Amino acid sequence: MVPSGQATPAFVRLAAHPLRWRLLTELANSDYRVRELVTLVGEPQNLVSYHLRLLRDGGLLTTTRSSFDGRDSYYHLDLDRCAEAMADTSAGLHPALRREPTPRIPPVDLRGSRLVVLFICSGNSARSPIAEALLRHHTGGQVEAASAGNRPKPHLHPNAVRVLHDQFGIDIADQRPRHLDTMTGRRFDYVISLCDKAREICPDFPDHPRRAHWSIPDPAADGNTDQASYPAFRHAATDIDTRIRHLLPVLSTTGC
Repeated sequence: MVPSGQATPAFVRLAAHPLRWRLLTELANSDYRVRELVTLVGEPQNLVSYHLRLLRDGGLLTTTRSSFDGRDSYYHLDLDRCAEAMADTSAGLHPALRREPTPRIPPVDLRGSRLVVLFICSGNSARSPIAEALLRHHTGGQVEAASAGNRPKPHLHPNAVRVLHDQFGIDIADQRPRHLDTMTGRRFDYVISLCDKAREICPDFPDHPRRAHWSIPDPAADGNTDQASYPAFRHAATDIDTRIRHLLPVLSTTGC
């Protein structure tokens, strides 16, 4: 039996507040800066910042410093942590509500959806080709994935090729970075930027695709040797894979 008088679970206390719930629902779709969230929820910045701090202290949000403007930070919702907190909350209400852990990649039926997703970062040599390859891999090619950059590098970063091969068994060794100009006039259902700088210059596309931003630090930014930067590439690939996993049910709904 659940003890009477049991304290309200922390997740319920955090998520039940109307403004915090609005912030959570906005951040479930994209990473945002404070001033963007202020516009989205229509509340004063000091109030929004206060509630963001509570969510971050509660372990539901993380922040990354913007590579475009170092004075800014992007807020990111940890959906896995939310899922764990909700499962713990249900089990705390009654043992019968306890759920088994969900599979890492949920089954998603995208047959006939014909969705097209474009990933963008500046050099199109690391983050965006990793995202492109992982989306194609996890959907079995049911979603058309592409990537490009506004300042493409001559070649893919060797650690981007290596980490996909080592962690996921994916080979992109023959792929070359593409310029955003090669995507002009194409129709996309989603355009997702993974680089804070590229987000600022992302062009408009026909048919107003859904836009999202994933603020993921450049794993090659420190200029380390390939060997020294490989852990950063593993971390970036894991982050991108998690975000792709969370994107799959959204794409399934879009394609219905």
